[in-house]
Amino acid sequence: MAPIALEQEDHSRDAAFAKALHGKSAGVRGGFMSMMGKDPVAQKAALDEYFKHWDNKDAGTETQETREARKAEYATLTRHYYNLATDLYEYGWGTSFHFCRFAYGEPFNQAIARHEHYLAHMMGLKDGMKVLDVGCGVGGPAREIAKFAGVNIVGLNNNDYQIERATRYAAKEGLSSQLSFTKGDFMQMSFPANTFDAVYAIEATVHAPSLEGVYSQIYRVLKPGGVFAVYEWLMTDAYNNDNPKHREIRLHIEQGDGISNMVKVSEAIAAIKAAGFVLEHHEDLADRPDSRPWYYPLAGNFRMIGSFGDVFTVARMTKLGRGTIHKLVGLLETVGIASKGTQKTADSLAKAADALVAGGEQKLFTPMYLMVARKPQ
Repeated sequence: MAPIALEQEDHSRDAAFAKALHGKSAGVRGGFMSMMGKDPVAQKAALDEYFKHWDNKDAGTETQETREARKAEYATLTRHYYNLATDLYEYGWGTSFHFCRFAYGEPFNQAIARHEHYLAHMMGLKDGMKVLDVGCGVGGPAREIAKFAGVNIVGLNNNDYQIERATRYAAKEGLSSQLSFTKGDFMQMSFPANTFDAVYAIEATVHAPSLEGVYSQIYRVLKPGGVFAVYEWLMTDAYNNDNPKHREIRLHIEQGDGISNMVKVSEAIAAIKAAGFVLEHHEDLADRPDSRPWYYPLAGNFRMIGSFGDVFTVARMTKLGRGTIHKLVGLLETVGIASKGTQKTADSLAKAADALVAGGEQKLFTPMYLMVARKPQ
């Protein structure tokens, strides 16, 4: 593996910025209400820091130097992405920031939970195991897996706002004795070697500048004989970087989802093996013959809704729903209730949603490439 330049961590700086930007909104009910009351100066700083990597850099003019610049600031890019997008995620999707498979008639929240249960099942998690969640978000999957498998989970995250929200949600559900959340960069974990019985990552390690780098860190902190499982975001091997349409889909996904460098399936398989793991199982779960594709909520397809409660989730993703939110957020910005830039962030997420659907329909992209691997004894 070529050496990867790591960003210098400054937890005090990050905590101070999160406090300045979000204020007391981490304690507010999730979603739309949390978008209110952000500090406009800090919001602008986060916007400028994030969108400097994307503004006026389309797929036709993108260079390797542009991609390397994003990789060099992988941690800052990801941290500010989630400073900007977390509340929008909770509003539009819930507290488990990932996709899932859908069985016939299965409600959205049930399908999300089943996807988490399946990962725990494939890992063979048992009561009392000490487990690491790499890139834990606001803790939705950790809470579900802790309840399902009876394990104790440490959530690793480089975004202070998400850590604060995750801690609050765990306490609300009476799970504080099973769950804890810690600040850190998954490319340079502070945990001692051989700490965890098992490690998982759900659509999070895609933010790494090098999959081999993050997988190597996971290998180090995992006990000998321990299992690592991941749902990875990848371009499939049908992706052709010389095809302008393919590049545009990839770039729009990366921009709208805070990704510095997304790679292909073959590269991820090579990376996990190079980190030292024995790969026990791997497959693209998006290729399973499910009754509804993983991207159906983003496509705004009401014909595929599994329950009445899903109407509101899908409605928010239709062109009408997105257009309504675009105008509403713009109005809130104008009157000073929402901070400037909220609309720009929402529009970037919408563009990514269209690219995710296109990538899924054309079999160029998967958000659920499952790899289950073991550290040798």
